[in-house]
Amino acid sequence: MPASLFGARSHAALLASALTLAGAVALTGCGGGSSSSSTPALVSAASGSAGFDGAALPPGIHAPAFALRDQTGARVSLSEYRGRVVVLAFLSSTCGSTCELIAQQIRGALDELSTVPPALVISADPAADTPAHVSRFLRQVSLRGRARWLSATAAALRPIWRAFRVRPVSAGRAAFASSASIYLIDREGLERVIFQLEQLTPEALSHDVRKLQQAPGASIGG
Repeated sequence: MPASLFGARSHAALLASALTLAGAVALTGCGGGSSSSSTPALVSAASGSAGFDGAALPPGIHAPAFALRDQTGARVSLSEYRGRVVVLAFLSSTCGSTCELIAQQIRGALDELSTVPPALVISADPAADTPAHVSRFLRQVSLRGRARWLSATAAALRPIWRAFRVRPVSAGRAAFASSASIYLIDREGLERVIFQLEQLTPEALSHDVRKLQQAPGASIGG
């Protein structure tokens, strides 16, 4: 299955700095519910973007371009969603409670939004993510028909995992769980917000999606 990735090295360096900053803020006790209390002031100041419930990333981080196949075999590229806010997650269909919880939070956010964004899931365990396992997982978390599950060989996915600083399940379930993150990509293809598991709620995620949808910029497809 084809996969492409551009600028991974510079992207990873920028993201490493952003995640280090986000982690430092988390250690000082950033909370989780309203934008007034949970927006990390330090991250917001660095990024110039206040008011997010997740951790705002510094400006100018372009999401790496990729082209993968979804659960139906259709080719999916990130560039086809330019003009729309995208929810991007990395999951395994067999990892259990961690992945189920993340998926359920995403589903809850989609339920709250009048303009529903594309939800893309990139496999973190392609060997285990068989069509049957993926179909059962999406059905169990009520995301069937609402999320596109993207996969390829481990070799093709590895640079994408690396660019987004995701540890695949093959690195160990604890390592994967500690790196599991949800990204919000804005309508210009820029990474704007990252949610780690402790920050993630349907209300916080839908709040930040809505904020990006209402921001000035490209408006193709809303």
